[in-house]
Amino acid sequence: MRLLRASAVLVLTLAAAVQVRAADSRAALLVDAAWLAGHLSDGDLVLLEIGPERSYAAGHIPGARFVAAQTLATSDPETGNTLQMLPAPLLRERLAALGISDSSHVVVYFSGEWVSPATRVVFTLDYAGIARVSLLDGGIDAWTRAGRPLTAEVPEPKIGRLAPFEAKPLVVDAAFVKAHLDAPGFAIVDARTSGFFDGSQTGGGQAHPHRTGHIAGAHSIPFSETVDAGLSLKPAGELAALFAKAGVKPGDTVITYCHIGQQATATLFAARTLGYRVLLYDGSFEDWSRHAGYPVENPSAKRD
Repeated sequence: MRLLRASAVLVLTLAAAVQVRAADSRAALLVDAAWLAGHLSDGDLVLLEIGPERSYAAGHIPGARFVAAQTLATSDPETGNTLQMLPAPLLRERLAALGISDSSHVVVYFSGEWVSPATRVVFTLDYAGIARVSLLDGGIDAWTRAGRPLTAEVPEPKIGRLAPFEAKPLVVDAAFVKAHLDAPGFAIVDARTSGFFDGSQTGGGQAHPHRTGHIAGAHSIPFSETVDAGLSLKPAGELAALFAKAGVKPGDTVITYCHIGQQATATLFAARTLGYRVLLYDGSFEDWSRHAGYPVENPSAKRD
């Protein structure tokens, strides 16, 4: 009986520690409209809007700079993958052109429901080693719902001071994913909507259709299920339940993928707020589909 009580206490202690880590992670990665309003005049704040350029021109949060997300990514002519990280020297140049310095606190927000393009930028900044990066929870709509003002005034260009850096090892390729399909402590997570995961829909790139189904052994956590109807990140308890239901275990390293590497960053961001270590398969299913011998499961074929 004493042993059972001790085991129960240990489980509760570990669960409490996980909750504390998750709370700390979420607080570091997410800010709300009230926080942002109180820090707009901070000298180290860099505010970036991701969304349609016409929306930015019509009205944006004061001090925000517009970012065309494609300027922070490239295509790979050798593989044909359409959304890839820039080489570190070029990425450094583009980030500095946005006014980002080593000491900056960068806050990213979205307009026009562009949640995953915004989380892609957040991930890119983390990949570049920017120490303080946050997402405005709920984007520009949360700002306006709070009664905060917009402006059409564009801030003066400013060049930041970024030291040369080596990108953090957060991006993996198909060979890495294949080698970790059944590896203990790793969870491959498909962030596409469920129709693509279960094979009732087939995606496709510009050059060819994707294979039907999902990477063998992957778990399904659609990016769209990580946010609520107002596009705010779901509460930590709901996210934890979502990951647990999908089969992701506490302590797993979460490797996310989607069609081309954008939607996956929204699920990856949610995982980070829960304290998971994360990796992005940047080529995603577009790249996996080019490997004819790499395993794919198609649940819809089993139902036929």
